[in-house]
Amino acid sequence: MFLAPYYSWVVERLVNAIAPDVSQGEEPELPRYEARRGPGSTSEVDFWTGRDVREVVHSHVNFVVADTRKWAQSAAYIIDTHPVVAAFVKNAGLGFAIPYLHNGQPHDFVPDFLIRLAGKDGHFVILETKGFDEREEIKRAATVRWVKAVNAEGSFGRWDFVLARSIPEVRRALDALGNAAVDSSVSAG
Repeated sequence: MFLAPYYSWVVERLVNAIAPDVSQGEEPELPRYEARRGPGSTSEVDFWTGRDVREVVHSHVNFVVADTRKWAQSAAYIIDTHPVVAAFVKNAGLGFAIPYLHNGQPHDFVPDFLIRLAGKDGHFVILETKGFDEREEIKRAATVRWVKAVNAEGSFGRWDFVLARSIPEVRRALDALGNAAVDSSVSAG
């Protein structure tokens, strides 16, 4: 067990399995934010790409980089035209990444889209469009953990994570988020 790669696998499993027991009164896990950068912004996104781009309306960044033949453009169109979306950005050139361990090595998961929902100030969604990815479960677990930690800390609004395996799932997820916002405003009133 103390030989590579087994040692790093044990460390990775322990790190991923250790979580506070909030039901027993333990404090929730809180995120560690980067000390040398402030809160994220699209104001500094400036990069060149040789890939095809598509113009969008509901984004602070005026173009979406098409890093696939169909997925990115189709998902961006649905997001850009959906009534529940106030603003969004394709996560290209932003530097937004979620750290995770794999085989004992640190990696960064760079999700596809960041979305700010309309009507609810400070409600954001991380949207990942995914085909086959051998690390999907690891990335999903890391993102769910990140979302829980950021929501527990609370200073950056409420966050959700959506994994869409098809283009119709993008629309269904946004519809569900819109319905949840309507349901919570009705039940709160």
